[in-house]
Amino acid sequence: MRKNKSGLFLLYLLGAAFLVMILNTNLKMRARLTKLNDTTIFSDEFRSHEIGEENLKILKEMQPEDRGTSAALMMLRGFENGEEKLWTSRPAWRAYRDACCAIWNEAIYFPVPNSNVHEEYQVHFTDSWMNERTYGGKRGHEGTDLMASKDVPGLYPVVSISDGTVMNKGWLERGGYRIGILSAQGGYYYYAHLDSYADLEEGDTVCAGDLIGFMGNTGYGEEGTKGMFPTHLHIGIYLYPGENEISVNPYWILRTLEEKKLSCSF
Repeated sequence: MRKNKSGLFLLYLLGAAFLVMILNTNLKMRARLTKLNDTTIFSDEFRSHEIGEENLKILKEMQPEDRGTSAALMMLRGFENGEEKLWTSRPAWRAYRDACCAIWNEAIYFPVPNSNVHEEYQVHFTDSWMNERTYGGKRGHEGTDLMASKDVPGLYPVVSISDGTVMNKGWLERGGYRIGILSAQGGYYYYAHLDSYADLEEGDTVCAGDLIGFMGNTGYGEEGTKGMFPTHLHIGIYLYPGENEISVNPYWILRTLEEKKLSCSF
């Protein structure tokens, strides 16, 4: 009789432990799901747009139009775990996914072509998101700088990453000669410190790969200021949900496009 009672008690303990484990797992999952809400795209975590090297390999193999949804799941840590349905059923999923698609799906070409004349004319870049900048007051760096191996303004051509419409063109004190292109899905690509422009005006439409200007070192002063820093191209990516402006780290998108470079003579 005692053995039966001991056995029943043991089964009771095992059952209780199993129930606690299930409840704990459910609570953790519920806590994770709260990560996706109406404010997610405004968070520092979303804006930093951390994809990671393993996910980067996967995205590189995808067609551009498939990358936005996959990147959205990757940042929620739901891609590799097969948890898509958990996230896609959330009320905030559609707006979150659309924001990711706006900046991933229409990114086709790397903005600086390869030279088919001088192999040494390269650009290099690192993840400098929110690194300190001091001109005009301390601030975080909201973009990625593509640094020229040959420090000659006007040498490197710059092409449009995406299809889109030229929304802004002209001088900014911090950005020098810049051009801003809005894609059809709402991603805004910002190209700064240009030396000169292609034959484009505000309102013109461009296709991915079209020439938009030449890399320079303009900015940090009144219009025409040059040489305050080495020749490079600053890339910024922005979203405009409602009346808000959100900057998003371009680094991982540029990494995805590294093998999508055009080639031309310069």
